[in-house]
Amino acid sequence: MGADSFHSDSSTAIICLRAIFQGRVQGVGFRYRTSRLARKHPISGFVKNLPDGTVELVVQAGDQSILDEFFDEMMLTFATNVANVSIQEMAPDTSRQGFSIER
Repeated sequence: MGADSFHSDSSTAIICLRAIFQGRVQGVGFRYRTSRLARKHPISGFVKNLPDGTVELVVQAGDQSILDEFFDEMMLTFATNVANVSIQEMAPDTSRQGFSIER
């Protein structure tokens, strides 16, 4: 059951999630490795360090299963680094293309 089944037009609903990662997530290649993982999936968004020592990830896709797969892969990759992650849904940025590391 895809999100587009609820729409009469050909557009797909974009799901956008914002995640804040806590733990040993700065200075360990977290942003670089996240960017590499993101490029393996049909998603867009960004990752950036925050001043409080956490890392912010905003990611969007046209299908929840794509985001689930991406987050599963991230949690496996960073299992020893992440102490806590909080995820919330937010309004998508339909102008965003690709995935970037922001500073």
